[in-house]
Amino acid sequence: MKAIIPAAGLGTRFLPIAKAVPKEMLPLGDKPVIHYVVAEAAAAGFDEILIVISQGKECIQHYFAPNPDLERHLEKIGKLQALEDVRAVSRLARISYTYQKEMRGLGDAVLLGREFVGNDPLFAVLLGDTVMHQSSPLPAMRAAWEKWRQPSVCLERCPAERVSKYGVAGGTLREDGVFTLDRLVEKPAPDAAPRLLSADGVPLPFHAFAARYLFTPQIFDHLENTHAGFGGEIQLTDAMEQLRLRDGMLGVTWPGKRLDIGNPAGLIDAARLY
Repeated sequence: MKAIIPAAGLGTRFLPIAKAVPKEMLPLGDKPVIHYVVAEAAAAGFDEILIVISQGKECIQHYFAPNPDLERHLEKIGKLQALEDVRAVSRLARISYTYQKEMRGLGDAVLLGREFVGNDPLFAVLLGDTVMHQSSPLPAMRAAWEKWRQPSVCLERCPAERVSKYGVAGGTLREDGVFTLDRLVEKPAPDAAPRLLSADGVPLPFHAFAARYLFTPQIFDHLENTHAGFGGEIQLTDAMEQLRLRDGMLGVTWPGKRLDIGNPAGLIDAARLY
């Protein structure tokens, strides 16, 4: 199966280092952040991957590509474990790349994968600056797809004072860990977040998107018809809402820990776990 990993953002919160090192290539333990994202996708069966990059992020390509000269050198000097570690990176998945030439938002980055996805009935989107610690929600999301044949988004509980930072979903509990969503809103104001965004049957009132999605190819039609909003960006949430209205959408909760590496504080917190 196929997955799209958007990784084209400028990483302005990491400037000036982001001028030379993409945030997705910052180290988390002994590997860059995006390594964990690719490994997660591949382990869940999404082993054909398109990474959306921008100019200046070619080091992502270099990281996942074979390096015969380095491999020969490591073999020559007897660094066999290092040799195996290097080879394992290029064997993680079949990876291709495309460029997002203008920063027009997450929705535009996903839309660039239309030709890559083709007529496949289902594909995943994993944000390239978010690591799921110890486990992945993708198996549960795939199980929900097999049962109900509806696209889904991973959800995590979100207190009301933080809803303005995330896309947020409301719905009703279908079964343990799975919601039928009835509305999606991108970064609602805390004092204006409508009550219908609350999710029945849980102690906290809101659920936020948690950086993992399973879509059908119909999302591309909705992305093409989505008008650019603030800053000229195409919001993925707007297209998701249209897809939900047409085909329904599930929210799959996940008990693990999401590590947002999109800001320096998040990277510092994540580093304590690796």
